[in-house]
Amino acid sequence: MMHESLYDYSGDPDLLNTFREMVAVNAYYRAEKRGFEPGHELDDWYEAEREITNIYHYWFQ
Repeated sequence: MMHESLYDYSGDPDLLNTFREMVAVNAYYRAEKRGFEPGHELDDWYEAEREITNIYHYWFQ
């Protein structure tokens, strides 16, 4: 899965922090969109990670 490799990223820590913040915001909006129904937190996070990574994949090359 994509999320495993991102945590091995050893580049700029500010870039990784920005990435995590973007994922958190994206995951929040995913949860909000479905009414914050519990039990989907990890799904929201991993899907947000996947989406942000697809958009900004060049950051981690």
